[in-house]
Amino acid sequence: MLDCVIIGTGAAGVSAALTLKALNKNFIWLGNKDLSIKIRSAEKIKNFAGLPSVSGEEMKSAFLKQIKAEGIEITEGKVNGVYPADGGYSVMCGQQLYEGKTVILATGVEAVKPVKGEVEFLGRGVSYCAVCDGFLYKGKEIAVAIDSDEEESEVRLLAGYARTVHLFRLKKCSEIIGENIVNEEGVITEIKGGMRAGAVVCGGREIAVDGVFMLKQSVGADKLVHGLKAEGGHVVVDRACATNLAGIFAAGDITGRPYQYAKAVGEGNVAAYSVNAYLGGVGRA
Repeated sequence: MLDCVIIGTGAAGVSAALTLKALNKNFIWLGNKDLSIKIRSAEKIKNFAGLPSVSGEEMKSAFLKQIKAEGIEITEGKVNGVYPADGGYSVMCGQQLYEGKTVILATGVEAVKPVKGEVEFLGRGVSYCAVCDGFLYKGKEIAVAIDSDEEESEVRLLAGYARTVHLFRLKKCSEIIGENIVNEEGVITEIKGGMRAGAVVCGGREIAVDGVFMLKQSVGADKLVHGLKAEGGHVVVDRACATNLAGIFAAGDITGRPYQYAKAVGEGNVAAYSVNAYLGGVGRA
């Protein structure tokens, strides 16, 4: 079992990975190999010590250079859930399962807020994971919502199972062409149903479906980890970046404002030292 699983490749994840490496811990780092979209898309960052007035691309390059120099690898994938396991936690990433004694959540904030009915029908016709649940909808009618072009491969995976994919965009994204993919206008405003999700509402129209996939770049951590305490869309942590669940720590935007790179880097460092202390090491942050 690994010492730690880091989830998220924003500034907090970068800091946590560099610190755990310095502490000689055995860990895996899950996320986007090109780092978070927030880093990449920043126009100008003026308050990060040592990197005055840099663009997001310049900061990304600096981070990647340091990561490479330290021999740290990012395992590409989207985490679908974190579950208690004997001696730690199991982290489901796509079809892979990773086990760690501790977990650092550095997933950022949920950029697109849940629509009405999304949380209520989670696990009852609403899913965040195409790889995990797509096979359940062979030959069925499904709605899929995406918030970036990076979800195209998951949409096509679902199209390989479903009879029809009604595709909605939560943000400005490209159309995806496929013989059973219907690019719908507008956004989903509500998910309706009885015991299970059975329809989506968009622009006054109601479309009957057998399931709904909300494929978003960032999903609230409290939806990934059952029992995790959150308030106002943020994970509740103490000064050591510890959550209410033993062995799970959180850092960066996920813990609340200010949404700043400097704050995220500091918390990533704190979380890593807290992992070290939790595992019986020294240097509690």
